Amino acid sequence: MPLFIDIHEIPGVTSEVAAAEHIRDIDAQGPFAVDYTRYWLNEATGKIFCMCEAPTAEAAMEVHRLAHGAPADKIIEVTPELTELFLGPVITDPSGAVLLPGDPGGANDPATRTIMFTDIVNSTALTQLLGDDASMEIVEAHDAIVRKALAAAGGREVKHTGDGIMAVFVSAATAVRAATEIQRDIAADSIANPGRAFELRIGVAAGEPVDRHNDLFGATVQLAARLCAHAQPGQILVSNVVHDLCLGKRIRFGESDAVTLKGFDDYVSARTVEWL
Repeated sequence: MPLFIDIHEIPGVTSEVAAAEHIRDIDAQGPFAVDYTRYWLNEATGKIFCMCEAPTAEAAMEVHRLAHGAPADKIIEVTPELTELFLGPVITDPSGAVLLPGDPGGANDPATRTIMFTDIVNSTALTQLLGDDASMEIVEAHDAIVRKALAAAGGREVKHTGDGIMAVFVSAATAVRAATEIQRDIAADSIANPGRAFELRIGVAAGEPVDRHNDLFGATVQLAARLCAHAQPGQILVSNVVHDLCLGKRIRFGESDAVTLKGFDDYVSARTVEWL
């Protein structure tokens, strides 16, 4: 049966209200062959993200209407595999609210995720200059360094892009620290192996699962990829949302700058991360 995630925008929503509405959904869902399994709550932004299995999006919305009269503002169909990659394995409280991974206090998981892209600078030119074997050594060195940082930080690899890796993190600060570690390790590896020295660019963005794209974390993924493409060699470029989520985390950023990115109509505010 198809899997869906929807979004309710309810300013001032509380965990008590979210739990009560989820219970009403469960009570009403039977005749529609819908199964509301869990939900993510972001009290700071007043948003609830509900996950369900349903024959159609309309059936899922009808359950909300019947249960509490609050249909979702938007609903998208998602694949189980990508959903697990982005949102990870979940633990819920008795009400069905997803809890923040690794939080001893059992805080709600707001479903915000941070996406990171890495890209080997001038990979095609390096292949032509060094040959296939040496260029493959560069990719292997990159992969080992990035995957080591992901393992240490609890990040998850979403896909390999050929000359880079796309990864996801629960915490923006953890993602930025991982990016910093990656750049430092790449620099050290290039000093130790001057015959295959290379540079890396990294882009990082954060966002919610349901947005203006009809795709899971669609706008966030696109922004992270574009920031990576815009970054200079050896640079980590992050969105202002990432910067704001890292306030108080003792991470050093450059000044905010408005950049023009392909696929975005307006200027995007971005910052560099100081890692040297």
